[in-house]
Amino acid sequence: MTRSARSRDRLFEVLFPPETTDWLSVLRLGLGLQVILLSMSLRSDWNHLFASNGAGLISRDLSEAISTFETPLSPRLGWIVSGGNALGFDEQAVLSLGWLALLCSGCLLVIGLFSRPAAITAWLMHLCAVNSGGLLSYGMDNFTTIGLFYLMLSPLPDRFSLDARLWRSRTKDPQILGFFRRVLQFHVCVIYFFGGVAKCIGPGWWDGSSLWRALTRPPFNVISPETIISWKTLIPFLGISVCILETGYPLFIWLRRTRVIWLMCICAMHVGIGLAMGMYLFAFIMVVLNIAAFGPGLGLAPRQKLVRGAVL
Repeated sequence: MTRSARSRDRLFEVLFPPETTDWLSVLRLGLGLQVILLSMSLRSDWNHLFASNGAGLISRDLSEAISTFETPLSPRLGWIVSGGNALGFDEQAVLSLGWLALLCSGCLLVIGLFSRPAAITAWLMHLCAVNSGGLLSYGMDNFTTIGLFYLMLSPLPDRFSLDARLWRSRTKDPQILGFFRRVLQFHVCVIYFFGGVAKCIGPGWWDGSSLWRALTRPPFNVISPETIISWKTLIPFLGISVCILETGYPLFIWLRRTRVIWLMCICAMHVGIGLAMGMYLFAFIMVVLNIAAFGPGLGLAPRQKLVRGAVL
């Protein structure tokens, strides 16, 4: 075999490793719960946040005008409201139906019924909400959109879903499953690497000042300043630890000896962020993406993973 043929085979093994649907089950269930929790947290404010008449803190028209300037073809709630108006529905009714569609899609994802239509609906409604309230969105919204995007394109259903039990779906190609998981893994690595590099550039994360500002800035000041001051000797250490965890993620998550500890540390970091800053949904979606990308089959060779259980 020539060197080019060996390189081609090696590249194919890297991009298309055989996989079970376990990682897809984690992604579906986690994103379903995320969508449900997000929908419930916005229930009382949904119509006010996305009203076009300025009933919310920032009107939908302003957010969509900015979003249109940046990404003119990206979907937004204004399109759905206009379509509903053409059918005789008022804005409040359309917005309520949009919230209900988001909630129902999350519930369907959790039980694994009509998984792909539910994933597409959840992605579309969530993306519309993000584009229509862009001035109020943050990293959690972006990562939820990314996760839903991968889920709706992945080879659903997984073997633990209700779809697989009801419709007796055909066996999934393990290498296609491996390709989609590999792309997710690469994407997560890129996110952490550049996030870590950005933190390492300035002195804020090395001396703890950036972490101090993050913990004391409303509305994330869950812990009292007095308590943070009592931990002042730990703050620089925690800031440096974050830089090391994120920058080293693309290397140590792939090494067999460090994969488990790195995954545990990165998940613990996000749980700590969620508890210390009240960013519970952000912590949850990051843990879901990490476990889906690198959790199932942790430390097992590809052949061992396929022997472990049936592949759909």
